[in-house]
Amino acid sequence: MLRKNPNGDMPIVSENAFVDPTAIICGKVIIEDNVFIGPYAVIRADEVNDAGEMEPILIKCDTNIQDGVVIHSKAGAAVTIGERTSIAHRSIIHGPCEVCDDVFIGFNSVVFNAVVGKHCVIRHNCVVDGMDLPESFHVPPMTNIGVGFDLNSISKVPPEYSAFSESVVSANHTLVQGYRRIANEL
Repeated sequence: MLRKNPNGDMPIVSENAFVDPTAIICGKVIIEDNVFIGPYAVIRADEVNDAGEMEPILIKCDTNIQDGVVIHSKAGAAVTIGERTSIAHRSIIHGPCEVCDDVFIGFNSVVFNAVVGKHCVIRHNCVVDGMDLPESFHVPPMTNIGVGFDLNSISKVPPEYSAFSESVVSANHTLVQGYRRIANEL
């Protein structure tokens, strides 16, 4: 469902994207080409800062936002999700936040007030709160990263995780095409 926020901002969704009918996209949200938004995802750009303004939530091309993902932002801060990025089931991305290109965020993970560098892999049940991750960084399952965490204690992304991330993007790209074809047939 696409709906306006209290400021009257309506989502802008590419004709080449697929948004599941059970998903809620509210307000100043921009969804680019070949994006897949799965069932029960919620993407809300509806809070303003002290000046009454807000930045958009931007989902760049070829990205997939899977079932039950929540993307929101505090006080009108920007959220950007990069190209070819996968955000898995029931994750929460809360702005201010930037997730760069070619990132994989595993199910049930939370990212808040952070920049996640290109080619990062955040595995399942992780929290990244208030600390930026450098390019090609790997966060093992069930890791909590916050201010003061020693990033040097974790190795770079193993090649098999990068390959897995690429396969998820490819599978969801196929889903966009398939679901759009079915919708056009109805």
